[in-house]
Amino acid sequence: MKILQAIRKPRQPLVGAPTTMSQVTEGISHWMDARPGIAWFACFAVAVATLLMGIGVVSYQVMTGIGTWGLNKTVGWAFDITNFVFWIGIGHAGTLISAILLLFRQKWRTSVNRSAEAMTIFAVMCAGIFPVIHMGRPWLAFWVFPYPNSRGPLWVNFRSPLLWDVFAISTYFTISLVFWYIGMIPDIATLRDRTKNKLKKFFYEILSVGWDGSNRTWSRYETLCLILAGLATPLVVSVHSIVSMDFATAVIPGWHTTIFPPYFVVGAVFSGFAMVMTLLIITRKVMNLENYITVGHLEAMSKIILLTGSIVGFAYATELFSAWYSGNRYEQFAFANRITGPYGWAYAVMVFCNVVTPQWLWIKKVRTTPALLFPLSLLINVGMWFERFVIIVTSLHRDFLPSSWVMYKPTIIEVSTFIGTFGLFFTCFLIFVRILPVIAMWEVKAVVAHEHSGHAEGGRHD
Repeated sequence: MKILQAIRKPRQPLVGAPTTMSQVTEGISHWMDARPGIAWFACFAVAVATLLMGIGVVSYQVMTGIGTWGLNKTVGWAFDITNFVFWIGIGHAGTLISAILLLFRQKWRTSVNRSAEAMTIFAVMCAGIFPVIHMGRPWLAFWVFPYPNSRGPLWVNFRSPLLWDVFAISTYFTISLVFWYIGMIPDIATLRDRTKNKLKKFFYEILSVGWDGSNRTWSRYETLCLILAGLATPLVVSVHSIVSMDFATAVIPGWHTTIFPPYFVVGAVFSGFAMVMTLLIITRKVMNLENYITVGHLEAMSKIILLTGSIVGFAYATELFSAWYSGNRYEQFAFANRITGPYGWAYAVMVFCNVVTPQWLWIKKVRTTPALLFPLSLLINVGMWFERFVIIVTSLHRDFLPSSWVMYKPTIIEVSTFIGTFGLFFTCFLIFVRILPVIAMWEVKAVVAHEHSGHAEGGRHD
């Protein structure tokens, strides 16, 4: 009987107090009309200061060379590639929420997709910094693009996974940017029609590209959104699969494994959703958006984090089993060194944050308490950074020759560069929440209309 009652029990509404379309518009857009508070200015000042520090450090590296890093003959990849893969993973949740959940008609995505899409754009921008610096001569970065040139036989190596990254990430960034912008057009038109500021009106007039809200416009718009979602969906799998090929196609023990593509994809979704949750918990509190980013949204994201976190833990166990079952002494040593070697503490942090921490999400009380979800999401992002560090550094620092074994330690230049990317990320995000709607108003209005019709008919509202 209790099971039947639970099945018949209506779900909690996805949108809280607002009951009319005008209330939705006012509740979401008033933040762009109001003067920023002290908290926003303080956060923006810190973000810009961090960004300027990062610009200064990167400029110093470009003028001096990557000898400013802690790399050596044994560890040729380290902090820079770790941060590159970390930021690419952060951007994965945006495409998943935008494209895949749209195709599956998951209405709970409507309040979180805009922030996730923006996060994807900014995270990919941060990721692109590291391979460009790693080239040593960033001003020659255009050489990686295959275009007719006068350099004779000098041509890009299409068999290089690093070149695959160039195509995958540039495509990923382009599709994500287009999807993000197209999704905002109806809301930008709404802002255009309601603002009284001439400068803003001119800005929104250009970005709204003549949106008139007619039935024909809406029909074509929704068709375009589905087409873009269909194009973006394969990118969720392909982009991080290609990034994993940087390692899987090598012969180095600990890298040469076929599990890396699905392992990296799931890990990217795992870390991406954790970062989305971190940002949304702060945003909903600071901007008073609890009626739009509800506990139900946080619980839905928690379930995805729990699922992907469990898969990541299974992948860790699979790696260990494969190394043992292979009988390859070098492979076995690589994983024994990860666990018991000088970087064993990093492996312990990785396992604790990525395997143990998400298991708390089995408890509904944890899934529905933002004060508990916030530290959990931070720990997951810490753990996913250490996962990339463990994969890269511990597989390199002890190679086949004990005479070449060496420890790696990042320099202050590397650490400052990484911190500077957070300055870029949060500067862009803080500007975004001030000039563009952080929540998709037109999608939320559709959910409100659907819930009201469900109440009117006495049925369940999904």
